[in-house]
Parts: sequence; C-alpha cells; structure tokens
Amino acid sequence: MLRIHFTAQDLAYVRLARSPDPLWEIVCSLCRLQTDEGPIAFGPWRRAVAAQLRAPGGEGEGAGGGRRAVALALRSLVPCGPYIPDFLTPAVDGGTIDLRQGVDRVLSTPRSRLRRELTLLTESARAGVRGPGAAVPGAPPPRPLRPFAGERLARGDAGALRALGGLLTAYDAGFVAPYRPWIDAAVASDVAWRSRELAAGGVRALLETFRPMARWSPPVLEVAYPVERDLHLAGRGLLLVPSYFCWRRPITLFDAALLPVLVYPVEKPVELALAGVGAGGGLGVGDGAGGGPKIGVGVGPEGAFGVGLPTGPVASGASLARLLGPTRAALLYEVASRDCATTSELALAVGCSLPNISQQLAILREAGLTACRKEGRCVLHLPTPLGQRLLETAGGGARRALAEVRVSP
Repeated sequence: MLRIHFTAQDLAYVRLARSPDPLWEIVCSLCRLQTDEGPIAFGPWRRAVAAQLRAPGGEGEGAGGGRRAVALALRSLVPCGPYIPDFLTPAVDGGTIDLRQGVDRVLSTPRSRLRRELTLLTESARAGVRGPGAAVPGAPPPRPLRPFAGERLARGDAGALRALGGLLTAYDAGFVAPYRPWIDAAVASDVAWRSRELAAGGVRALLETFRPMARWSPPVLEVAYPVERDLHLAGRGLLLVPSYFCWRRPITLFDAALLPVLVYPVEKPVELALAGVGAGGGLGVGDGAGGGPKIGVGVGPEGAFGVGLPTGPVASGASLARLLGPTRAALLYEVASRDCATTSELALAVGCSLPNISQQLAILREAGLTACRKEGRCVLHLPTPLGQRLLETAGGGARRALAEVRVSP
C-alpha cells in the first residue's frame, strides 16, 4: 500500500491535469504490451500493435523491422515489473506538456541522475526487485535486458540522448497517436466527472472519487500499491494525472524528492473496443427509412479503431438536424458543449420530457456518439470522439445553429 500524507497546505494545492501526459502514456503502454492484462480494454490495441511488429522488416519508419527495434529498445528501459527510471516521465508543476516538450525535458536530464537511475534499473532487473513502477504484482521477473545505449546513455552522451528522443517520438507516432481520439475521450470523460465532484464538494469529494483503488482517510490517502511505501507531501501538493494505459492501480515516481505525482487509470470505453469486431462492422444512426445517411463506429480486422462519417462536410445545423433528427442533434450539441451533464439537465436544456430524452440519449449512445456513466443516483452523459468529430465536421456555424434548436414538448 502507498500512503500519501497530506498537510493543510497540501490539500490547498491538489491539482487535476486535464489531459494525459504523453510520456506516462508511452511508459504505461509499454507495460501493457508485455502482459495480457485487460484483454477487453487493451485487446484491440495490442492486436493492432502486434500486426505492425509482425510486418515485413526493413529500416524505413513504417517498416515492421524499424518499429520492432523501437519497441525493443524502449522495452529495455521500461521492464514490466522492476523499477522504471523516473527521468522518462519528468514531472511538470501545474499541468501537462506535449510530447515535444516532454522529450526535451528527458534529454535535459542531468548526467548524475541518468547514471544513478540507470544503475538502479540494471541492479533491480537482475535482482527481480519490484519498485513503484511495477505493473503486475506476483508475476515472475522478466529476463534482464541491457538498457538502451548502456554506458553512453548513462554518461549523458549527446548522440545517445538524441537517439532516445527519436525512439520516444517514433513509438508515440506508431503505437499511441493513432488511438489518441479514444484516449482523449476517455480522459475527458474522467476529468469532467471528477471536476464536477471537485466543484460540488471540494478536495475531499475529489479524493473520494478514487475508490476503490484509493481511500481517503484524513490526512492520508491510502492507495492500492504493490509495495509498502509512505509519501509525505510536505507542502508540495499533489498532481493527479489521468492515464488511459495505466491499469487497475495508480502509480507514482520512485524518488520521493521529486514533485509528487499520482498517475491513475481512467475508465476504458470498452463498448468502442467491442463494437463491430471483424471486417470493419459498425453501428448506425438515422431517423429510419429516408432519415439520412448512417454513421458507423467499429474495430477493423487488425483491431484498429475507425469511424465513418458522411462524405463531404455537413454544411449547416439544419442539415445535421435532418441527419440525426432535431432532438438528437440538439442533445448531441448540449452534451458536447457541457462535457458532462445529467439527464435532467439535458431535458431542461433541450425542452423535452425525461422519458423522451432518455430514449433519444439511448439511440445516440448505441450509435457511439455519446457515452454515459452512473454516479450515485445520477447518470452523466459525455461526448465520444465520433460525436465530437461529427460536430467539428458540421463547423462552428452549425454548432451555433444547433444551440438555438428547441423541441416542442
């Protein structure tokens, strides 16, 4: 168990990142590649990555051989189970960074820290020691691999650091970026819900949202963890970072002297992973016969996610209303503009009865345009990447027009 000790000053400085950290997503996804955990949540992604790694070899950026080399090199720095070097996930005070900024921070790691952490990585891998980066408690330690670039990286060689930056960038481009719409949607859903709880009940309500993986027992947050550890915040506060590829339990940095960060797993949109498995099957929405084109969402034959939208731009709010029907078009706009809303709030915004709104929301949900989560006695509705993309295709004018749509009771 990880026990995070708060002071009054720490409670006033709890922050919730609004987007995932790209370097933490790389590190966590590398751990997911090395196990079969979460077959429903990660199965389609693993199959898509495996297909890339099995592709014919070669040295080009898109060749399977090149991508295998990238994955293996980073695997030597991110073993599933033993200690993972902190310098791969530099903490950022007050928010998140993009991949380029993150890689720049990695490459600016002091030489003394590089040597210290790479030495600890080698020693812990040989001994099978589990640190805070452990991914699968109880699993046998993996076969030790010599860390990428070895001594050159440990002494801060400029060429080795540039190569590491290239590996991180290539891995993100090949194995994470293609799925970012789904990653961002899952994180946005999580952040909208937790932000709502924070606004309604303060920090205590926010910390309570992490049950059952963490329990708030003032002044200590008790977190499910593979090792026994105490982390004293000592006035530095805590940055909560949502992660798609984190699994089951939160993780943190090994070095307690670094800026305190708790990376936690968000709920995975498994309905998207399961929809249409096979030859690009999809779910459609329309107003019935003659009600307009269908919109599909599904998983391709290699497990890659894909969406289908009507060809050509949707030119106006009126045409989008014809496509979905006025009630569903107005609902989709309200859900997207609010990020997180209850059924009652949406019924009031659109001007429809609760039974009618519930029925229309169910249709949008089945079509993959919205998602929902139950919190206590409320059901919160959130947009999916497909729903957001449909509104973006409609353009700003259409969004403004939809804002004025009201349905007669």
